[in-house]
Amino acid sequence: MTTQSTVIIGLHNPKNPTNVGAVMRAAGCYDATQVRYNGTRYNRAAKFQTDTKNMHERIGLVEMDDLTTELESDVEIVCVELAVGATALPHFSHPKKAVYVFGPEDGSLPQEVVDKAHHVVYVPTTGCMNLAATVNVVLYDRLAKTLDAIDDHQQVIANRDNKNRLKVKTCA
Repeated sequence: MTTQSTVIIGLHNPKNPTNVGAVMRAAGCYDATQVRYNGTRYNRAAKFQTDTKNMHERIGLVEMDDLTTELESDVEIVCVELAVGATALPHFSHPKKAVYVFGPEDGSLPQEVVDKAHHVVYVPTTGCMNLAATVNVVLYDRLAKTLDAIDDHQQVIANRDNKNRLKVKTCA
């Protein structure tokens, strides 16, 4: 019997509702179970969110003061932050059950949040990415490192836009 994976996204005081909407879309694309957020800035601007696939109907978007509470005991806290001593994402092995905590677009996670983490990782880019881009990269890295065999044909058919009828021409 395999253990069900848990992927929770925690957003510390997100500033931009557009990014939160894009995070919701990423959460749906990569099968996250929940998105949590705290702070006051998102609620003031939530009416402008861009959750274009309505993932909020399938994945909970939950406001909570502490993004790392109410977790099962085997869920590991992974902070994603440009922090001295953090592990580069390409070298990181993702836990089966994790809450990934991301800092705000215009700041960093508080030290006390980082101190509670089981792991701290960073994406080794030149400069920093925006919040939604970082969430997408981390979730893609998790997917890429945990994939079993993929039925490429079925994956494309099940997930492409209904107007997409593209095929790759095979060479003889």
